[in-house]
Amino acid sequence: MHLSDFDFDLPEDLIATRPAKPRSSARMLVAQGGGIQDRIVNELPGILRPGDRLVLNDTKVLPARLSGVRRRAGPDGEGIARIEVTLLDPQSDGRWTALIKPLRKLRDGEEIEFSNTLRAEMLSRDDQGVALLRLSEDGDALEKALDESGMMPLPPYIASKRAADDQDKLDYQTVFAKRTGAVAAPTASLHFDEPLLAALAARGVEFTNVTLHVGAGTFLPVKVDDPRHHKMHAEWGEVSAQAADEIAQTKANGGRVIPVGTTALRLIETAARDSGQVEPWSAPTDIFIYPGFNFHVADALMTNFHLPKSTLMMLVSAFMGTERIREIYAHALQQKYRFFSYGDASLLIPD
Repeated sequence: MHLSDFDFDLPEDLIATRPAKPRSSARMLVAQGGGIQDRIVNELPGILRPGDRLVLNDTKVLPARLSGVRRRAGPDGEGIARIEVTLLDPQSDGRWTALIKPLRKLRDGEEIEFSNTLRAEMLSRDDQGVALLRLSEDGDALEKALDESGMMPLPPYIASKRAADDQDKLDYQTVFAKRTGAVAAPTASLHFDEPLLAALAARGVEFTNVTLHVGAGTFLPVKVDDPRHHKMHAEWGEVSAQAADEIAQTKANGGRVIPVGTTALRLIETAARDSGQVEPWSAPTDIFIYPGFNFHVADALMTNFHLPKSTLMMLVSAFMGTERIREIYAHALQQKYRFFSYGDASLLIPD
């Protein structure tokens, strides 16, 4: 297995920078039984069966991208410098790991001011350029301060084309987001709106919520030729006892378990690794799914179209088979599906 096995050429104009409006009007490629259909997300109730269960990731994205200033006084000071911060992972005692630009303009012990209420002290940095900060707020106060001062941490392939704005605070959040902690959205879930959820429920499709707080590490590139040597970032997740019971009941009744997004899939497969059945889980997971993986739970997967040579391309290749995914992506490119976080959807149903 080589990294090049998961590569393809993607035209720049197929990278979506805004989502479809309304959410459920996005296109959806349905791959099943060797065939491919071009559908729309709002047709999902007619595609799924009564008794199927959608597994939804209810994580809530923080507006974790901040702009602030560093001030220095004295004859040798450099005055005011503008500092951009993207929060990554909470640690303890108000500490966060973060990416800072420009990091060279900030010394350990210096403070960044974001607003009247929110500040950060620079504690240290590692050799990869990741900083450790102590924020002046935590809990509900921090969430309120971020809502007022922060912007959504759009993925690099969108942020390089345009700046985040207030519209992204709505667009880059799922309608069922509940538990704050992510710095990236579970993007397949962005296609769901209230009318679609209601139509699915009326069809007899059931729902289970799980939580995986998506980290910025989801965008880290694979830098080794043999992907099996790649180290995955860890993300905190939870599968409640109720969620595990609901998934087990669906399996027992002959229904299909369909995670919405790779985050939900990674979490339920993590929770099933030991016994082959989903068990309650609350811990970080660094599960890495690539071809050869033995799936225990997911019967189908709803997901967006992923970056070339990414761990998510490896995941869908493991789920559908590498050759089958090449066919699916060739069709998506030929039909000009929109790619990545704000792009179109696919429903992948293995043979």
